[in-house]
Amino acid sequence: MTALLRVDTTQRDFTAAPISDDEAAAMFRAALNLFRLWDITDEDAATLLDMPLRSYRRWKAGEIGRINRDGKARLSNLMGIHKALRLIFREPQRGYAWIKAPNEAFAGKSALSIMLGGELTDLMRVRRYLDAERGSW
Repeated sequence: MTALLRVDTTQRDFTAAPISDDEAAAMFRAALNLFRLWDITDEDAATLLDMPLRSYRRWKAGEIGRINRDGKARLSNLMGIHKALRLIFREPQRGYAWIKAPNEAFAGKSALSIMLGGELTDLMRVRRYLDAERGSW
């Protein structure tokens, strides 16, 4: 009979490298394009990024400032949401439209309305849902 091994499940197998400022700036530029494809307002985009509208518009115009840890986490989750939608839907337009469509998983609300709650955890909730739908964690 083979002995069972005890596995320490409290340890992570890896530690993700921190997002560099250059990577964060690239993600911000990608997010601008994503917001255009999602057809959302500057006000909504600023809420998703948790930044003042005036700052968002200045950054959108090319004057990207320093992105803090929370901002990097928000951008990372937005990119994860985009990636998951691209994997779930063959036609990209369906994924872009999904963001605004009512969803039973969110009590009839759209993913966008959930994310517009303004908290990082709201973005994470949508990302976790999509990752589960595509079969990953």
